[in-house]
Amino acid sequence: MSVLALSLTTVAIAEIGDKTQLLSLVLASRYRKPIPIILAILFATLANHALAAWLGVVVADYLSPDILRWVVTISFLLMAGWVLIPDKLDEEQTRCGKSAFVTSFVAFFIAEIGDKTQIATSILGAQYADALLMVIIGTTLGMMVANVPVVLMGKMSADKLPLALIRKISALLFLGLAIAAAFF
Repeated sequence: MSVLALSLTTVAIAEIGDKTQLLSLVLASRYRKPIPIILAILFATLANHALAAWLGVVVADYLSPDILRWVVTISFLLMAGWVLIPDKLDEEQTRCGKSAFVTSFVAFFIAEIGDKTQIATSILGAQYADALLMVIIGTTLGMMVANVPVVLMGKMSADKLPLALIRKISALLFLGLAIAAAFF
């Protein structure tokens, strides 16, 4: 699998049912301006994931390829468990200004700090330091694939989605990624 495809897939899976996906729903419902919200998600993700991928490269300089492979494997296993835990959205994250773009950018950037997708981006950056741009593009596209439909369907209620089932499927997908990282 290419670095771009792996990065996109990893983040898209990690984002399912995540607090930033819930944030996308809240922002879309509140502002009803999908284009500024989508652009804010794009720019906030690019900034956040570029920083995360770069930090991953810095860390990778201190790890051997075998250790890095097991760090990736264990990280995917931990993420398989983590996606089973429902996220809660802090409503204060959406109250940072009046502009849909500025509010969405700030809220998204802050919500991504220490999030599953940011950690996944750091791990991918560490593993694929020679293809860092592809990691950043892939993880950003993964965020867009997961969040743009939510923004566009902002009127749909989050309680109508089968989030428990979605989390279980995501966990199984991460388990598959962990097995692939360990043995392939």
